[in-house]
Amino acid sequence: MTQHHLAGQRVPESILVDLAALEAAYFETAWEADNPSAQVSFGTSGHRGTSLDGSFSERQIFAIAQSICDYRKMNGIDGPLFLGKDTHALSGPAFVTVLEVFAANGVEIFYQENEGFTPTPVVSYSILQHNKSRNKGTSMGLADGVILTPSHNPPEDGGIKYNPPSGGPADTSITLQIENRSNELLRAGLRDVKRMDYKLALRSANVHAFDYVQPYVENLDRVIDMKAIAASGLRIGADPLGGAGIGFWGPIAERYKLDLTIVNEIIDPTFSFMRVDRDGKVRMDCSSPMAMAGLIEYKDSFDISFGNDPDFDRHGIVTRSHGLLNPNHYLAVAIDYIFRHRNEWSPNAAIGKTLVSSSMIDRVGNRLGKRVIEVPVGFKWFVDGLLTGALGFAGEESAGASFLKKDGTVWTTDKDGIILNLLSAEIMAVTEEDPGERYAGLTEEFGHPCYARSEAPANRRQKEILHSMNAGDVSGVSMAGDPILSKLTTAPGNGAPIGGLKVETANGWFAARPSGTEDIYKIYAESFVDAEHLEAIQAEAQLLIQKVFDSHDA
Repeated sequence: MTQHHLAGQRVPESILVDLAALEAAYFETAWEADNPSAQVSFGTSGHRGTSLDGSFSERQIFAIAQSICDYRKMNGIDGPLFLGKDTHALSGPAFVTVLEVFAANGVEIFYQENEGFTPTPVVSYSILQHNKSRNKGTSMGLADGVILTPSHNPPEDGGIKYNPPSGGPADTSITLQIENRSNELLRAGLRDVKRMDYKLALRSANVHAFDYVQPYVENLDRVIDMKAIAASGLRIGADPLGGAGIGFWGPIAERYKLDLTIVNEIIDPTFSFMRVDRDGKVRMDCSSPMAMAGLIEYKDSFDISFGNDPDFDRHGIVTRSHGLLNPNHYLAVAIDYIFRHRNEWSPNAAIGKTLVSSSMIDRVGNRLGKRVIEVPVGFKWFVDGLLTGALGFAGEESAGASFLKKDGTVWTTDKDGIILNLLSAEIMAVTEEDPGERYAGLTEEFGHPCYARSEAPANRRQKEILHSMNAGDVSGVSMAGDPILSKLTTAPGNGAPIGGLKVETANGWFAARPSGTEDIYKIYAESFVDAEHLEAIQAEAQLLIQKVFDSHDA
């Protein structure tokens, strides 16, 4: 992909989003039944869109909020709903919308006092803590949660996602019910949506302002060795990237006596302080060297520094030795460290990874004597394992992960960028090596993998073929000079369909998945030989898939 000429530079005023137009469109855009983008559609992380094209408007959020209320009633979920929002411009109006509906339906709501911001992992933590208390014999009902966020998406986007009582992302069986009911309500003109005035909702007996910060911060030492970090005297830099966790780093530093500097305390829904991403868009992607260029400039000012996306479920680690770490590299380092420094964990606790994550994780897991459970893309596949303690650590290649508390019990069942950032400091405090140096040690032991993601064109029909492909459809017996060892259309860790194809050899692999929004498919590939071998895998991946497309057209 060609790099945009603005990549890595400060965002010019000419490409900043018009906040007034964005908010006006949210409230004023009419819903059009024949507009595909106007339909409610839950992907791997909820419903996302923008008011500027009618894909994220007040009417859709009314429908989704009512559908969540209907789902709760049907499934006997009668405890509190923990509500969070990030700093995207559309999260504010959407907060008003959902609160009007939830309050009118009698749902007990907890939201951050002063209408502040709440990270995704803190909502997950709050759900689990409430339900844990309930399991001890209290009469409280089951809790769940809603987070208003489009994750690291551009400033003009909005998003809403639902976390059931398990605390993590809802699985497809749940999101389909919410999606279908939402579109049904929209088609009926929102006739069955209950709502009340926002000011009345705030004064309702079932709506509570709540401090999310203190309970989460006070318990961080149960999951991270905060004493080791404090004793090390590490100089730490934190860049919230204007996100929902901006109010957490100060209390964390104060409580645990950390030498931590917040390098950017600006909250600006246009995200004008960001650097332009590789493709010329404004995107708060803490795994992107272009978007993170501002923090990378500070790398020699701190022993270690880190950033997060707007809802703080992703992490970005910056070291003096290697700058911004590739997410796959840090996952391998984190796994290698944590399974050797959590003595209270069950010896059977396994490693969870998505099928497009680096095979370095498999090699580390094999050396540790730990089972590696490979699942399709989506953190929802890790929820049950984290909840029961069957998974000690679970992570995605897109810089999202979580892990158990020091005693081997669940911390969060959603991605937690805060603890992954703090873990990088713990690793450095305990080992006296930064995570970049630790990864260099892993490459000396296991080889230096080359990993890349690319794209190839595919029309709607071809994407459907790829999504429903069978392993037998692939005729090749070798790839990039090596015999093919496996052709997968279901994940080996849980047997779930991957919605695409993964092909493996002894020295590399590729996985291909259709895009849900564009006429392309994505190719993830890795080689343990060299960059030239990786290019051969990428090229032959397209040839193998094209043969499948051609066979269906014949």
